[in-house]
Amino acid sequence: MFRGSLVALVTPMKSDLSIDYDALSALVDWHIESGTHGLVVMGTTGESSLVSVDEHVAVVKAVIEQVDKRIPVIAGCGSASTTKAVELVNQLNQLQPDGFLCVTPYYLKPTQNGLYAHFSAVADACEAPLILYNVPGRTCCDLADETVARLSSHPKIVAIKDA
Repeated sequence: MFRGSLVALVTPMKSDLSIDYDALSALVDWHIESGTHGLVVMGTTGESSLVSVDEHVAVVKAVIEQVDKRIPVIAGCGSASTTKAVELVNQLNQLQPDGFLCVTPYYLKPTQNGLYAHFSAVADACEAPLILYNVPGRTCCDLADETVARLSSHPKIVAIKDA
């Protein structure tokens, strides 16, 4: 399904803080020409917490169109709010990414049962496979191995990026 080097794609910005779609297009082509196996778009590296939902969706759409099925595109769908993450997934589903990446809810300290409920709800909304993303140093939230084991039975959850 996913293999090799999956690059967390930055989102190029202009000096007026708008998205530089020309630079984004060139960056996508450079990665493909360089042998990158897949792109993660609008994950935490892609400034997802700094852009509007419309910009988030537009960047994912632009990358999917530029890639044109040459390599997999994984769309970031993380949010501190389960409701917002599910709403984002519902919009991104229409673009048909090859997968999703969902970070633990940042700046909150949910229980492991809360994390299980969060990721289960997001996975239920996904039409493509979901990769869990655990990065406690940035989110102040750690997804325990036991919770990952519980989540692994969900048919949409296929991997974890554990930082």
